[in-house]
Amino acid sequence: MPETNYPFEITDVEEGTSKMLMKYFTGEMTGFVRVGPKGYFFPQKFKQEAANFYNMAIRPSDIFVTSYPRSGTTWAQELVWMVANDLDYETSNAIPLTERYPFLEFSVCVHPVNMQRFIEENSHDESKLELLRMVTKPGTELLADAPSPRFIKSHLPLSLFPPNILDGKMIYVARDPRDVAVSFYHLNKSMRTQGYTGDFKLFWECFMNDLHHWTPFFEHLKEAWEKRDHPNLLFLFYEELSKDLPGAVRRVADFFGKSYSDLQIEHLCDHLSIDSFKNNNSVNYDVMKELGIMVGNKEFIRKGKAGGWRDYFDEDMSAQAERWIADNLRNSDLRFPHL
Repeated sequence: MPETNYPFEITDVEEGTSKMLMKYFTGEMTGFVRVGPKGYFFPQKFKQEAANFYNMAIRPSDIFVTSYPRSGTTWAQELVWMVANDLDYETSNAIPLTERYPFLEFSVCVHPVNMQRFIEENSHDESKLELLRMVTKPGTELLADAPSPRFIKSHLPLSLFPPNILDGKMIYVARDPRDVAVSFYHLNKSMRTQGYTGDFKLFWECFMNDLHHWTPFFEHLKEAWEKRDHPNLLFLFYEELSKDLPGAVRRVADFFGKSYSDLQIEHLCDHLSIDSFKNNNSVNYDVMKELGIMVGNKEFIRKGKAGGWRDYFDEDMSAQAERWIADNLRNSDLRFPHL
């Protein structure tokens, strides 16, 4: 039953399903839960922090960048931070994005067994241990004493935030689910907190059947889409960023009441280009590699293109994906700009 300070029921995922998933998602070792009437899917540790997310104090100056994972969150974070901070390249280059934007719910993905491993592996270096404590600390604790304005990254759907979440500002980014799945598959293989060992086809089945973190995908998007006309929410598509980055920069600037010259916008777009991002240590999650949380030769910033999913989907999967997308958009006016 839901707690008095938390309005949603949290139920354990059936044991057999959890065991099957933990065979492939080796970063989770206890099991999974579903949250609320839409059944959002999380590791068991979500139970410990759900009420803290829902009851966190929102400040009017808060700036949230939210999305389903791998939808262009990092791209949008840097764009938003630069626009809101008067194009402060010096600070952007000096302070990693992970420090400028606490990841609100990352700690729920860090299983206690993995946390102990990370501590042991970094025990020779006190500075690394301090960094580890910072990136794995519950986001609500990190934010409680943070100065305003607070910049916050999250993949939570709107319904799991405080009801007054839009007292602050939110930028929500959506992307074609096929590209999301491909990018998230690669991240899940390189992040030890996920530890995915299966192939892409199985990953896609889990994603499509709401058996992966933060799913159901379309419910997540629809919650934000329904609020797209709220003055404190800006809804962006990854495909818009990819096709017309200067236009997206101007939309974000308007959202924050900022005005920049064409030359300033051109310079910012160069800073935000995928080639620049791939070589920018501040945004490329080098912290996770340094701590051993992210492994292998995969980059956090991948190709940054729309439509790359075609390299991963066979004919049957492509047809299946088209039906799944059409079914989920049937009773909604949400449409991806490229479809």
